[in-house]
Amino acid sequence: MKLLKGYQFILTIFFLVASNILYAQDYIPLWEKGKMPNSRGMELEHVEERERVTQVKTPGMYPFITSKEENKGSAVLIFPPGGYQKLTYNIAGFQLAKWFNTIGVNAFVVMYRLPTSPDLVEKQLGPVQDAQRALKIVRSRATEWGIDPAKIGVMGCSAGGHLAAALCTFVDDYSNVGDSLDGGDINPDFQILISAALSFGEFGHKGSREAMLGKSPSAELVNEFSNEKNVHELTPPAFIVHASDDPVVNPMNSILYYQALKEQKIDACLHIFPHGGHSIALRNNPGSTNLWTNLCEEWLDEMGFK
Repeated sequence: MKLLKGYQFILTIFFLVASNILYAQDYIPLWEKGKMPNSRGMELEHVEERERVTQVKTPGMYPFITSKEENKGSAVLIFPPGGYQKLTYNIAGFQLAKWFNTIGVNAFVVMYRLPTSPDLVEKQLGPVQDAQRALKIVRSRATEWGIDPAKIGVMGCSAGGHLAAALCTFVDDYSNVGDSLDGGDINPDFQILISAALSFGEFGHKGSREAMLGKSPSAELVNEFSNEKNVHELTPPAFIVHASDDPVVNPMNSILYYQALKEQKIDACLHIFPHGGHSIALRNNPGSTNLWTNLCEEWLDEMGFK
């Protein structure tokens, strides 16, 4: 019995060490110290509870680089959801990144500043600036990671989908800081949107809108951050998934965005499944909703992104 308990203790220590090695993965800061735009210069603490970050100390990204043998030369930046009030980085970040690796796609989970941060001067621009900067960094290091700079897309669920789509619809670069990345390409090559809070208008998610724009935003500001209003000819192809019974983000968000894409003749596909609520995940979805990952992989291959 003592030998068994000793063995269990050693096994526990092993898994703890292995876990620490896993979470000690490289973290790439987005900004050099003292050069982060839209900042009051405050020293913030990292605040996290139950794998949900509510305050980001250092904006950056976790790289998930696939093996050289399986590398398809493409990459995706993943923006975690959380209503612009937190970052649910594991279940809708790390797990998705690992899945992308299994199909030969490199992935980067971006820990962006939340608009609720007290350090931000213009709170609505913080997430956009970090997203644009992250894309520039990945493109600038594409050769190092074996990535084709013309095959870099974005992905997000819920509010993370709003940020991913904003990167695809904004034409102004808010991330210039006077360094070598100024002038870099800020347009993704594809977008994958799951249960995305794409609009801040009639069908918008109230919590995300208020966190980003405040409780009484102007109509101009609402339109500026409603992605369906800003699709343009350079907006990239889109793979969109939503559940008809989503009680949190109305599926009209995805329908209106898809319609706007088609009006601009942008290649897009929209899958609205009957069930899944606001919990469409990598696995264990109800019924046909579980097919979304297979459809996504086939779409990436069909569109030439893997």
